[in-house]
Amino acid sequence: MVLRIRLARFGKRHAPFYNIVVAHARTARNSKPLEVLGTYDPIPQPPRPGDSKGRPWKEIKLDSARARYWVGVGAQPSDTAWRLLSMVGILEPKYRVREVKQQVIKADSAAKSLIPPKSSTTRSASEEVVEA
Repeated sequence: MVLRIRLARFGKRHAPFYNIVVAHARTARNSKPLEVLGTYDPIPQPPRPGDSKGRPWKEIKLDSARARYWVGVGAQPSDTAWRLLSMVGILEPKYRVREVKQQVIKADSAAKSLIPPKSSTTRSASEEVVEA
């Protein structure tokens, strides 16, 4: 049976709180998991006193050793869990928008350089001169 690393929602209405869990893929969202790896609080917290940028932050608590174990065993993270695991540094980011755009631009310029320019000295089949 396929194992998934996903989020199980807890908390109140308009105040979500998630447990990062390992569960079978076919079980319900909030059913009993195999293991709870950590928690995620998506509500932005006020800036920390020592933060120079003064940005709000979201709390992620995760047992990284157990998360690495489950990924190594073959548990498939959901898209949101993948994003959280990549923020912690366990997985590579799934989507890299900036690098993809740069690769597309490089591919377009490389393809344009392969196309020979049209010259005025060549004649097409309809422009052939017929001598009698």
